[in-house]
Amino acid sequence: MANPASAGGAGRRPRQEFLGAFVRRGGSHHYADPVEHPTFFQRSLCVEFYEIGSTTRPIALCSVVANPDGPGGVLVASNYKLERAAREERGRVRSYQARRAVHEHQKKRRVRDNVIAGGGLLVVLTLIVIAQVFYFDGGPGTPAPTAAATTTPTAPGTAAGENTGDVPASTLAEGRTWTGTLTLNDVNLGIELDGALAPQAVSSTISLAQSGFYTGVTCHRLTTGGFFVLQCGDPDAEKTGAEATHGPGYSYGPVENAPAEDIYPAGTLAMARQGGNGYSMGSQFFVVYDDTTIPSDAGGGYTVLGHVTSGLDELKAQITDAGTADGAGDGAPKVPTTITGITVQ
Repeated sequence: MANPASAGGAGRRPRQEFLGAFVRRGGSHHYADPVEHPTFFQRSLCVEFYEIGSTTRPIALCSVVANPDGPGGVLVASNYKLERAAREERGRVRSYQARRAVHEHQKKRRVRDNVIAGGGLLVVLTLIVIAQVFYFDGGPGTPAPTAAATTTPTAPGTAAGENTGDVPASTLAEGRTWTGTLTLNDVNLGIELDGALAPQAVSSTISLAQSGFYTGVTCHRLTTGGFFVLQCGDPDAEKTGAEATHGPGYSYGPVENAPAEDIYPAGTLAMARQGGNGYSMGSQFFVVYDDTTIPSDAGGGYTVLGHVTSGLDELKAQITDAGTADGAGDGAPKVPTTITGITVQ
């Protein structure tokens, strides 16, 4: 029970105020308010009530005497056991409230932790999706002026759906198979080009090979994770900005002779292009050194112009098995690689 205020006067017990009580008189129980019903407060048994949260419950018995000082004041007889019971009950109330506060805090913390964990998972999933989209949309054929493979177009500014520049006539391929040798560093690759199934790509490649365009041009990109290609033929691999054309000064399309199942067997020779643009092919091509699946995109698949007939094992042993310069799955080859020669007939 609360510390009582002094009532004043010799022989009086301390004054204590409370809102009301159920008073037992003559076998019946009445709720007595000390202001509205002062006559109920004769010397009797009563039960004090305290509010705990939204619940009102009794916590102690008390003895009540009539109000000696006018309406509203009540003298409550002192009782050690009752006061101790009240203190214990108040202690239980405080303990309950403390436990409830801890519970609410833990509940809020669990909700916060779940939100943080969910947000972290969402970020990870988003990064995975972005990486996959970049990896395949920028797939083999996306030129890489630097070792960290970028999405620089094969022919910057080229509009999808039309050729640009002085594209060699597709009749140059003569609709036949061409044979020759592609030399990368000291590795000689026997090659065949299919002028019947990929006339435009083969005509362009023949024209560039015969003009000496490819000699001394690097193989600037190697991929080792997801798909396995060595990309070559970018004369501006080390350049950036407007002066870098990343091609022969023209671009052409559409995609020719792409595999229906998007599967490119080891030894495939295919044309590189800008992601999503089937009219962005130029001088860049790639050698598939292990079986690879490359998803088609808005531009189609990738033009297969021929295949390697010999020397692939040596290419893997001397160049591709070493991986990339920085150990990543896509970048400049660790073994610097240059086209030292190409002949076709």
